[in-house]
Amino acid sequence: MALQGRHNGAPQRFGHAAPHWGSALRLVAAVLVLLATTAPPAQAASRLASFLANTSLTEVFPGAERAGPVEGTPPAAPVFRGGELAGYVLLNSDVVSSVGYSGKPIDVLVGIDLDGRITGAKLVKHSEPIVLIGIPESRVTDFIAAYVGKNVIGLAGRPTSGPREVDIVSGATVTVLVIEDSMLRAALKVARARGLGGLTPTAEARPRERVSVDMTKTAAVDWPTLVGDGSVRRLALTVGEVTEAFQAAGHAKAAGRPESKNPADVFIDLYAAVATIPSIGRSLLGQAEYDLLTARLKPGEQAIVIAGNGKYSFKGSGYVRGGIFDRISLVQGDNAIRFRDKQHKRLGDLMAAKAPRFREIALFVIPADVGFDPAQPWRLELLAQRAVSALKKAFVSFDLAYMPPEKYLVREPVPAPTQPQAAAPPAAPAQFDEDGGAPLWLRIWRERLVDVGILVTAIAILTGVFFFQNLIVVRRELTEWLRLGFLLFTLFWIGWYANAQLSVVNVLTFSNALITDFRWEYFLMDPLVFILWVSVAASMLYWGRGAYCGWLCPFGALQEVLNKVATVLRVPQLHVPWGLHERLWPIKYMLFLGLFGLSFYSLALAEQASEVEPFKTSIILGFSREWPFVAYAVLLLGIGLFIERFFCRYLCPLGAALAIPGRLRMFEWLRRHKQCGSPCQICAHECMVQAIHPDGHINPNECLYCLHCQQVYWDDHVCPAMIQRRLKRERRRALQSKPLAEVGRSREKVLADR
Repeated sequence: MALQGRHNGAPQRFGHAAPHWGSALRLVAAVLVLLATTAPPAQAASRLASFLANTSLTEVFPGAERAGPVEGTPPAAPVFRGGELAGYVLLNSDVVSSVGYSGKPIDVLVGIDLDGRITGAKLVKHSEPIVLIGIPESRVTDFIAAYVGKNVIGLAGRPTSGPREVDIVSGATVTVLVIEDSMLRAALKVARARGLGGLTPTAEARPRERVSVDMTKTAAVDWPTLVGDGSVRRLALTVGEVTEAFQAAGHAKAAGRPESKNPADVFIDLYAAVATIPSIGRSLLGQAEYDLLTARLKPGEQAIVIAGNGKYSFKGSGYVRGGIFDRISLVQGDNAIRFRDKQHKRLGDLMAAKAPRFREIALFVIPADVGFDPAQPWRLELLAQRAVSALKKAFVSFDLAYMPPEKYLVREPVPAPTQPQAAAPPAAPAQFDEDGGAPLWLRIWRERLVDVGILVTAIAILTGVFFFQNLIVVRRELTEWLRLGFLLFTLFWIGWYANAQLSVVNVLTFSNALITDFRWEYFLMDPLVFILWVSVAASMLYWGRGAYCGWLCPFGALQEVLNKVATVLRVPQLHVPWGLHERLWPIKYMLFLGLFGLSFYSLALAEQASEVEPFKTSIILGFSREWPFVAYAVLLLGIGLFIERFFCRYLCPLGAALAIPGRLRMFEWLRRHKQCGSPCQICAHECMVQAIHPDGHINPNECLYCLHCQQVYWDDHVCPAMIQRRLKRERRRALQSKPLAEVGRSREKVLADR
């Protein structure tokens, strides 16, 4: 579930895409056939049976003679040797989550004997890209083979604090972590259910009491209280302590490469808490953010807050859309939860009184199907890594243990099975703040009044510039500084501070909402994005797409600022031949139409395909992503050093989406001389995106409204038409300034000469 969705936009109608629908429908049909042929069977047991039918049983259980039918919960197949039960074979993905980077399960067959030892394991199916195209699969299979002979019962007694060595295939961190977790936890779960290794079968155990969170306790408290009573738990590590952990794990090279020379420096100061315990959530998030969270959580979903300081980031830079945070995982019982980008929301500050400032704060949503219980203990595993060489890393793991404070729990005795179950008390109604039941979106707007005021003021200033452009552009130096200042504001404040970068995803989700469940309240949840979309809609009638694309788009501002720096450094600027330019700019329209059509089939797929926009990488995440995404964004910016606004010209699907309704504008503000284009080409050559046709007219679909052509239009030292006017004016003034007697003598001399 995405906590921070930016889904505002304007509905679009496309009447000229019909010729493409035939091929699009054939493509969709092919995709449906592919999905149908690759979709997993409905029952987990049949998946295990099918894998067993295509695998030699002795590969996972040496000496086994036969396997019985898949049975029980969790599902497993009994294995027989000499006519007697020798153990079980299970499929990890049937028992626990084993979803990797690809978003699909990593399937491993695991054999376990009656003592709880792993007899064998085999990777039978996966879709991990790093293994398919990067790391040899043999390295992963060798990693799996290292667990043969280990007793999974030891996991039940593993300490919940202190370092733990993790032997990871460098370059495939998430993949092997998922394999390790899912193998061992699935085997342990089967062992407990069957009573292997002396464990008591879980079916015989019956809880004596039911523990739940007391939803009536909602009072907000300050930071010292939260930390003091255990509402917020802490893991503090120094550089020296981490070095000792690497040394103890046998990683001498990693121990010799500390993050700083001072071992007393903070490696990480990590804090964690359950945000869906009302008092804790309201304290840490503030009332508005907490209400926004609870309004968007689906039944059964929970959320936690993680904050950290120090030299080590708990987020790292390896997570991508649909990807996994590879440095942290939440463990509760036999379940291990790894967070994905779409479950993450970045927070700026903790709202609890006296809370310190943190380098990074994250809010993570835990899906309902995981079965996380906020009333039960859990731990957060932190994976610490250091480079051993240019191509290899070493890892150790530390645990932050969390126990919900007793004051937030309600304990009720569980009746005996023969007794009728008492009805659960109704959940306490949601508590409102002093606004008393005001709409959630309104409370969010009130909390962000300062940001709203700043953005509205900036848009008002920009509107004034456009309305009075003829008075401003005649002052060339003022116009240049005004534009540069506004671009820097757009980049640093709108983009990197407020994260109010619009995206083609907004257009797609808005269009999708119009045909599903449209509600204005949903789009009002993000004030800055809503204001930007309102301003875009209004500006369409006056100035087309240029108002946003040329002035208010943070990525566009980043491109232009970098190009200005490149120009100062005398980086050569490339002029795209007009014939080639005309054939390149339609690409962005094809990209938009493709995304728009895909969104009707699957909005999730369209959102992933929208990564063609580098906005998230460069603006929202500040280049804190996996290297292919960063490389893509840097490549586009690099090309922009030579071809100004390269991405805006040829690839931006959002620009295409705005250009289409922009054709409906009612006014033409940009002035042209009759000499423009015939013969004068000055504006056409100086336009930063080549929006001026050689015949002199301006293409409104491509114009970014930078006003540079208007500076040239009014410049009587650059524009030929204005130069002629200036010379005539100067001659007229010269004649008017001569004395009458001098004029008379000039006339007499002329007559005498005749």
